[in-house]
Amino acid sequence: MMSRYAQVYGEWQSDPQAFWAGAAKEIDWFREPSTIFDPKAGVYGRWFPDGLCNTCWNAVDRHVAGGRAQQNAIIYDSPVTNSQRKITYGELLEEVQALAAVLVAQGVTKGDRVVIYMPMIPEALFAMLACARIGAVHSVVFGGFAAKELATRIDDAKPKLILTASCGIEPGRVVHYKPLLDEAIELASSKPSSVVLFQRPQSTAKLLEGRDHDWASRVSAAKAAGVTVECVPLLGTDPLYILYTSGTTGIPKGVVRDNAGHMVALKWTMSNLYDIKPGEVFWSASDVGWVVGHSYIVYAPLLHGATTVVYEGKPVGTPDAGAFWRVIEEHHVVSLFTAPTAFRAIKKEDPNAEFLKKYSTKHLRSLFLAGERADPDTVAWAERILGVPVIDHWWQTETGWGIVGNPLGLGMLPVKHGSPTVPMPGYDIQIVDESAKPVPNGQMGSIVIKLPLPPGCLPTLWQQDARMQESYLDEFPGFYKTADAGFKDEDGYVYIMGRTDDIINVAGHRLSTGGMEEVLSSHPDVAECAVIGIKDALKGEQPCGFVVLKAGVTRSPIEIEKEIVALVRNKIGPVAAFKIALTVNRLPKTRSGKILRGTMKKIADHDPWSAPATIDDLGVLDEIADALKAKGI
Repeated sequence: MMSRYAQVYGEWQSDPQAFWAGAAKEIDWFREPSTIFDPKAGVYGRWFPDGLCNTCWNAVDRHVAGGRAQQNAIIYDSPVTNSQRKITYGELLEEVQALAAVLVAQGVTKGDRVVIYMPMIPEALFAMLACARIGAVHSVVFGGFAAKELATRIDDAKPKLILTASCGIEPGRVVHYKPLLDEAIELASSKPSSVVLFQRPQSTAKLLEGRDHDWASRVSAAKAAGVTVECVPLLGTDPLYILYTSGTTGIPKGVVRDNAGHMVALKWTMSNLYDIKPGEVFWSASDVGWVVGHSYIVYAPLLHGATTVVYEGKPVGTPDAGAFWRVIEEHHVVSLFTAPTAFRAIKKEDPNAEFLKKYSTKHLRSLFLAGERADPDTVAWAERILGVPVIDHWWQTETGWGIVGNPLGLGMLPVKHGSPTVPMPGYDIQIVDESAKPVPNGQMGSIVIKLPLPPGCLPTLWQQDARMQESYLDEFPGFYKTADAGFKDEDGYVYIMGRTDDIINVAGHRLSTGGMEEVLSSHPDVAECAVIGIKDALKGEQPCGFVVLKAGVTRSPIEIEKEIVALVRNKIGPVAAFKIALTVNRLPKTRSGKILRGTMKKIADHDPWSAPATIDDLGVLDEIADALKAKGI
């Protein structure tokens, strides 16, 4: 069919408030907003400020009331534990009601923060929705993070309560969460009053008397007592959650998501961008610890009345490269959303897609990719083996939903490999130079979004309005800085070419090189260091650390490098995928002492490079090249 994209995008351009007022009619309100956008509120304005609503009501209760009580809301599929579970909307309401009652009994009220430190199990979704129900602000921390990472988030969010599980399951190993949590609470200056822990059969954690509570027994007691907790009416601008993005250095950046704008935007995307109908099965193969998990495992599918898949496994190794195809066949998945990394891993293990021949993917209509740049080879391979549209789209933790995409629900636009296609309604994308002046089509520049940002994007950082302004709005006045570089072509297609700051992208996870450098510097034998992201065919980027040892160190550099790799794994977690440490005599610097990380990255990536005019000693670059060559890079 002919795409309606140009018409719909034009409708938004001509009257943004009328456009989003129309989208807001898809949401149930306790009180409909009389003001759609208030430009004087907040850092750059706020959406639906006087509306009263509740996200849990829209994601759960209204579907039960509307006849979907017997429809599956959640399909849990865990190859690592060899178990599956299906939860209807009616059962989901019962679980969320009971857990909300447990939170209320522990003194949690509207506005209190609750940290959720859980694996990919249905209880993680119950936790988020129970918080949303009572107006508590949840902050999910990915279970792969180590104690120090968790402690910094506890100190910033200051949660009244923490919801956790005894363990997470990785292929071949059990990750014990409780010792990590206990250490994090010990490190944190802000102490939660209580912890509610879900015991998994693979590991039973010891509960501390007076602070820790058993999830199952508390929930069972609430069910037995028939306690009901009604959805608390919240202002559209009240926060739903905080999601931290950045490394370990300094105070973390807590991206705030409000209730009304978040619901309106996500609900709009399910039909218009992803082309999903209520009742269909949508699978986002991500983790609830990341923004994709928040938006498209939990909230968007449930707001839409669809069925969401919660997958506790990997694209390969649980048990093989046919894992995704099995899930698609068994659960009749109509659309899969995952990272290009996952498909690169499948392609590496099974280049001829032999495993695909064992399964039927007849229900699958589309594959969406996001998380890092989708390389054309992987997109073409996926198109060839699946025979469905493969849609790359681009978005950020800060935006919460797609900035640029190919809206299947409006009619698919021609695919151009290497481009995530065109801006979605709400996003006025411009490519500018350092002085915020537009650059011609085809020319690389900084990608910025004209203010105001649309509903669903961050209104601010948690209790850091000034940092929000400084981090995102000051450099290009009147625009939001994405910190990505790229260009537009003559058709208005956007091309994202890379980050403009020191955030590297490892398998779809945005990680701070500064945070890794802090860990490297903590090693007693390290004098100074630099971390860069180098190209990796599978993960997109892989961190590489250069260290200069202190004078007088006589230990083997190989031994020290092994210790550094282990240190990053311990302090940041396996998610960092840190495996390359190189000992060098010195680091290339400008005369003012700035380490030339960008030039080092070009050398490591085998990209064309030239020595900056400000370099202090030209010979250092040759030493860096030799060190990389010695490591086979």
